[in-house]
Parts: sequence; C-alpha cells; structure tokens
Amino acid sequence: MRTLNQLMSLKGRIALVTGACGFLGQAICETLAEQGCDLILLDLPGAKFQDLRDKILNKYEVKVSSLKIDLEDSASRSEAIAKILKENETLSILINTAALVSTTPLEGWIEPFESQSLETWDRALNVNLSSVFHFTRDLFPIIKKSGHGSIINIGSIYGVVAPDYSIYESAGMGNPAAYAASKGALVQLTKWLSTTLAKDIRVNCVSPGGILRGQPDSFVEKYKNKTPLQRMATEEDFKGIIAYLASDLSEYVTGQNIMVDGGWTTW
Repeated sequence: MRTLNQLMSLKGRIALVTGACGFLGQAICETLAEQGCDLILLDLPGAKFQDLRDKILNKYEVKVSSLKIDLEDSASRSEAIAKILKENETLSILINTAALVSTTPLEGWIEPFESQSLETWDRALNVNLSSVFHFTRDLFPIIKKSGHGSIINIGSIYGVVAPDYSIYESAGMGNPAAYAASKGALVQLTKWLSTTLAKDIRVNCVSPGGILRGQPDSFVEKYKNKTPLQRMATEEDFKGIIAYLASDLSEYVTGQNIMVDGGWTTW
C-alpha cells in the first residue's frame, strides 16, 4: 500500500497551467512544483513569466517552461498546442485557470443587463469555455499516454448559483451574464468530459468563492456575512484541493465540481 507522500508526489509528471501568472495561477503552479511537478506556464504576452519562473526555481528542483498565448485567438491556441505536442511526449495534468472575470476591464461588461455587449459575451465564452474545449481535445492523446491524466477546470460559485446584487451596491462592482453562463457551461463540460475520457483521464472542476483582492470594505463585509466561515478566500485556500485533484490522492474521483467557497453555496 502506498503512503500518503507517495500518493501526493508528482515527480516525473508535467503540468500545463493556463493563466499561470495570475493570482490563482501562481498559487496553483507553486503547489504543483512543491509536489515535484514540472511546469508549462501559459499566459498572455506581457505576463510576468520570469518573476514566476524565478520564484519557483529558487524553491523547487523542477523544470519550468513558458508560452505566450492569446486564448481569444484560436490560431494562437493552435500554435501553442502544436509546440506543446512537439516538445512533450506526455502531459499528466492540464489546469484551465485562465478566464475573463468580473474585474476584467472590458467594454460592455460591468453594465446593466440591457447594456452588456454581445461582442464581450462572445469574447468571454471564447476564453472561459472554448479554449478549455480546444486544449482538452487536442492534448487528450498525450494526457492519456501519461497514465496519470488529470484535468482540472477552474469554475466559480456563479456557475452554480445566481448573484445576490445587494452585495454589489455602492461597490462599483458587478456580475456579467457571460461570466456566469461560461462558468455554468464549464461545470457541465467537466461532467461530460469525465465520462467521455474515462477511464484514462479524470476530469474535475474547482469552483472558488470570492477571493480577497482589495475589494471595497462595504463589499467585503456583505460578502463575509453571507459566508458561513465569515471571510473571503485567499489563494492559499486552493493549494490543498489542487494538490488533491492533480495527484493520485484522488485517483478514484472524477466528474466532480468541488465548491471551495467557505460555505457560500450551502445556504
């Protein structure tokens, strides 16, 4: 029988993380590196790849490579996928973190419903959903080949429940329709993939609650009052679930949408 340390170890495995240089992406990458996993970082041109690379290599003995990519552009995605396939015989883990979120500065995004832009809707679904389908479809053969395939999609509480607009009042914040729709669809895509790719690859979703990132005090207090654990999340709150789903600790777990929300969706 394997020990917990053996089940948790990712030594000799490779993970591809989209949105790697974002707040949550960095926490995910550090978690995987701590488990001994080699990394392929994907993010937009201009992302601070070198800072993240240096941070990881100063602490862990793993290999780190990176690719600049615009996930809105299918040609850019195809180019990145071709490069990954050329340079890697296998890939054990795919984590789809990148997304247009409610704080992304987009025209026609944080607006009253009647003013939300169709163009921005299309952009959000392209990044938040179509890119996940694209990467999963084209990388499936080498993930299957690894023998330890795990795909983790990053969803949201708003892929499961509707927003309570009272917490946004006077905070200059909002909750676009396209964000909720894309995250809800991602949860269902996760379930569909989990049976379609079984038994070779496990596919799960992690749905975060709100993460504390300098939001107005009025919003934070209202959010906390709706959360059983009485606080917003931090990036560190997601290290455990990523370590679990990426490794053999969860080798009999697939098709799940795990809420990491302090109990927000329990009420």
